[in-house]
This record gives sequence, C-alpha cells and structure tokens, in this order.
Amino acid sequence: MRPASDVHHLLKAFEGRPAAVSASAPDPVNPPMIRHWCEAMGDTNPAYTGDDAIAPPTMLQAWTMPGLSGATSSRTPAYDELFALLDGAGYTAVVATDCEQEYVRPLRPGDRLTFDTVIEAVSPRKATRLGAGYFITTMMRVRAAGELVGTHRFRILKYAPAPVEPAPVQPAREQPPAPIRPARPRPVINRDNAPFWEGVAAHKLLIQRCTACGTLRFPWLPGCGRCGSPGWRTVEACGSGTVHSYVVVHHPPFPAFDPPYAVALVELAEGVRMISNITGVPYDAVRIGMSVDLEFIRVDGEWELPVFRARSGGPEGAAA
Repeated sequence: MRPASDVHHLLKAFEGRPAAVSASAPDPVNPPMIRHWCEAMGDTNPAYTGDDAIAPPTMLQAWTMPGLSGATSSRTPAYDELFALLDGAGYTAVVATDCEQEYVRPLRPGDRLTFDTVIEAVSPRKATRLGAGYFITTMMRVRAAGELVGTHRFRILKYAPAPVEPAPVQPAREQPPAPIRPARPRPVINRDNAPFWEGVAAHKLLIQRCTACGTLRFPWLPGCGRCGSPGWRTVEACGSGTVHSYVVVHHPPFPAFDPPYAVALVELAEGVRMISNITGVPYDAVRIGMSVDLEFIRVDGEWELPVFRARSGGPEGAAA
C-alpha cells in the first residue's frame, strides 16, 4: 500500500474533474414511477396524483440512477481512474455515508432530465471504525430543458477494511467471562411522541388521527401531512397486520443486536405502516404478506417495545 501522503496527493488532482457530462436520465419523469415510489413510502400527498401531479422532491436521485444493469456510458474516464487508483492502493471497500439535496423547482411528468456531475472533494485519509480511507464527494446538477431543477451532493467512504482481530485464546480449564450485552439505543422522547411511549408502557399501540380530516398517521408527527392541521386524537390499533416489506440485516454489526435479523415494514389493519422486528420465526422465514400480531417485549430492564409475532396455523402464517 502506498504511503497515505502520496495517495492523497494523487487523489487531490481529481478534484474539479467531471464524473459525468451532459448525461441523460434513462426515462422521463413519469406517473408509474411516482405511483410506485408513493406506494413504497406510504406517501398519500394529493400533490403527487391527478392531472397536475408533481414528483416527490426526494425522488430526484431516482430519475438519474442507471438501474440494475449498472450502465455507465455517461461516466467519464476520470471517475474510473479515481476508483482504480483507490483500489490499487488497497482501498477496495465502499460505503455511502450521506447526501444533500436542493430542490429548485418541482418535477412534472414528461420532464426529460440531464445532469452533470463533478468530483467535488477528496478528504485526507481518515480512520473510521470500518477502516481507514478517503471520503469522496461528488456534486450532481440536474436540469430539465436546460433549466436547473435540483442538486445532489453525494459522499462515500472508500476504505481498506479494518482487520478482524482473532478472539484471545483462553487457557485450558478457564471459562471465558460471560459477555456483557450492550444496552439497546433508546428512542428520543419529546412532547410530540411522548403519548405514544406512554401507550407502549400500558401495552397499547396508539395511532394519531387528525381531528380535522380524519387521516390516520404513523409515525407520530406534530401536524397532519394531508391537511396541515395540528389537532389530533389517538386510536388504539387492534394489533393485527401483515408484512408489507422487509430486509435482513447482515452487516454492519451493531451493539445490542445479533445479525442476521429481519426488520419489517408492517402494514397494520388500520392502514398505516410501522417498522418493527418479527418474532416467532427465524429471520429467513419472514415473507411478504405474512400475517402478524402485536406483542410487547421487555428489553433492558423496564423498557418495553412493540414487535410483531408471526401468526401460525394459516396459509399466511409462519409455515408459509
């Protein structure tokens, strides 16, 4: 591996060089993608439907992504050279860290987007828990008919994975001490969501209902996303639901959690969705459409959490 000072000197030379020039989005802004996005996100804002629909602003990156094929025809040689240099220096792993977006005007169906991307910055070598590496920041400017409609600043860490230290060898006959399990992270409880956690303590799953338009909402918010009213009351969920979607977390390991484990987006019978764990079945037995029932588990002493147990005994139960 080259000395860090030499690598950083070479990397800095890429700052300001284009990563994509006058590239075109694969498809125009279109209603089907808007509909799929809103369904996946549970976003029922009426601004995204009808004859005068606009696209959700946070879809900005979705229109410019190349898709599963990973087409790279719009990418410049500079971008490939930058990553080849990092790979050759031993920084072979990559993880996205954060992004910043600016929305200049709403996008509407039919807009055909073009974009230019520049390699904006390369940080000095940084030591992280994943391993030492360099933060690479790119800036994308998105246009429709030549007019700037938004920007997308994206940052990744290109790093050399930290070596895994072998477990210390225990002397014969000596039993290793029992590991101390870290405490689970606690939620931030404030005036907007305190009644929800009071309900959990009483083994009730409470949902907000807008007193102006009657819309149910979850997670808890200070105002209605449909009409903007700050008034609300609570509805107790019946506890029945189905798995709308899920992911299995393998990496990175997080204190107090033992991967792999399933994290599910559960659609409650009342129509709102919440993220929680699925109990009662192994992580690899969770399925979309699986019927689940609410239960409360105690973690870290007095703290309890709402989770969902897979329902057995039916075609949509755990046996599926």
